[in-house]
Amino acid sequence: MSLEKLREWVGRTQAVEDFAAPFPVRALTATFDEKDADPRNGDPLPPLWHWLYFLDAAPQSKIGADGHAERGDFLPPVPLPRRMWAGSRFAFDGEPLRVGEAIRRASKIKSVEPKSGSTGSMVFVTVEHTVSGARGTSLVEEHDIVYREAAKPGEKQREPRPAPTDATWTRKVMVDPVLLFRFSALTFNGHRIHYDQPYVTGTEGYPGLIVHGPLMGMLQMELARRSNPGRIPKSFEFRALSPVYAGGALAVQARREAENSVTTWIADGKGGLAQQGKATFLP
Repeated sequence: MSLEKLREWVGRTQAVEDFAAPFPVRALTATFDEKDADPRNGDPLPPLWHWLYFLDAAPQSKIGADGHAERGDFLPPVPLPRRMWAGSRFAFDGEPLRVGEAIRRASKIKSVEPKSGSTGSMVFVTVEHTVSGARGTSLVEEHDIVYREAAKPGEKQREPRPAPTDATWTRKVMVDPVLLFRFSALTFNGHRIHYDQPYVTGTEGYPGLIVHGPLMGMLQMELARRSNPGRIPKSFEFRALSPVYAGGALAVQARREAENSVTTWIADGKGGLAQQGKATFLP
């Protein structure tokens, strides 16, 4: 399909309504191994935890070979087989969403752009989500999706550059298949690269199960906000740089900066920089 045809999807919109039930919050808290009290109606939803809602429930007959819903409905039918979460940007412009309230997400395809890299052609699709609760708009998110060519025979993964070593706060997290399964279940994510070892190694050419980009993004935001209790988040962004594979520990790290900001990153088990981000807080 031509790029001009794919760009016909720019401007396409979709709206979804949901209910911020307490159980997903309790389940993700347990998955993150936190000791928070059980959520109650009216409690504020932590930043990024809206990902527990607005889940895509495509019919089983409409699932593609990779476990995602078939393309061509809301998302453009990009004819490249490998899909990854490339990054996100958030502006927290209003009151936080609250457990027990009706919530709404309005989405729009913002751009469809081709790029080329060391592994061949890529297409980046950016989707803008405006998420609202009972008090109006709570946050605006821009989500970047990257589509890549199929793995080439003998293709090797490029080694990431070293992660910084001057963290103010650090948390080690064991990323085993159970953690990946629980996060996939909580976000109703059927992408086979996170749980199907024969598929991810034999079809997509990766050396092992891949840790979710949004899982690492949430861990980055969680470290930043829990290390700054009482502070109100203003913005957050993260960008994926290199895959992390299940079977060992990763380091969630953050560094206090000037002007109410925190730099965050993920270091893989070998100390490579896998994901980086930045959180800002209101003065």
